[in-house]
Amino acid sequence: MIPIPSSHSKALGPGVTGPELCIPTSAQLERPIVATPQIPLCGAKPFMVSTSAESKQHTQYPYVTGTSVLGIKYKDGILIACDTLAAYGTTKRYKSTQRIHKVNDKCVIAASGEISDFQFIITLLNELTTEDFCTDDGIEVGPREVHAYLCRVLYNRRNRFNPLWNTLVVGGVENNQNFLGMVGMVGTHYTDSHVTTGFANHLARPLFRERQHDDMSEEDALQLLYDALKVCYYRDKVSINKFQVAKVTAEKVVISEPFALNVRWDYKLFEKPTEWAVGAW
Repeated sequence: MIPIPSSHSKALGPGVTGPELCIPTSAQLERPIVATPQIPLCGAKPFMVSTSAESKQHTQYPYVTGTSVLGIKYKDGILIACDTLAAYGTTKRYKSTQRIHKVNDKCVIAASGEISDFQFIITLLNELTTEDFCTDDGIEVGPREVHAYLCRVLYNRRNRFNPLWNTLVVGGVENNQNFLGMVGMVGTHYTDSHVTTGFANHLARPLFRERQHDDMSEEDALQLLYDALKVCYYRDKVSINKFQVAKVTAEKVVISEPFALNVRWDYKLFEKPTEWAVGAW
């Protein structure tokens, strides 16, 4: 039977590839360690894990990034929203990047931060869901398990000084219980009735604290989400008016097609934004 490709090393932990053993055995010491090709599950070209003693460079700063992600609970499930921009620095370079990923029929994740690292995380989750499919016992990983798993992955990468530069939002419904949580790039995590990442922590969270409650209707929850997205679009320069919303209920997961909100720029304070700002001109 062909073994399932894995992006893990049994010795180094989740989310890290490398030699199978951290401590060389006598057999390994007698002959040089030979790197073996690994075939990614996504179909990419095989790659080799370097075993040389040369210094390695890790990602020092994210380059292609996504901005805020917003998530709230409502009566029948979870809503998660973000825009479709992947910015190269502050350049709005890629405007049709989906930053929401369906894990299975009861869980989705969304990410802000480095897009390539998010793609690697998707590869890890695809391996988990493929293993569930191959086992064929009717059991799938739930949102709580995905959240706990990602906490371990990001914390393990942080400990190896090669972090995944992402902040993740995990949402889902399992056993008729709504789950919503956040995982930071160094493994910090929490669960709440509403979560945000990036600038939305300052711009959208106050709206959520004032208006969100767990038994609100889907219409009210969507309106609250749209209002928060408008505020983020007005105030965050690395954002575009092109959004997607994921809805998770006990029955299914639906990720909407990209859409634009009705916005206006003729507010009085927008006409002279620096009029009363000290030091502005």
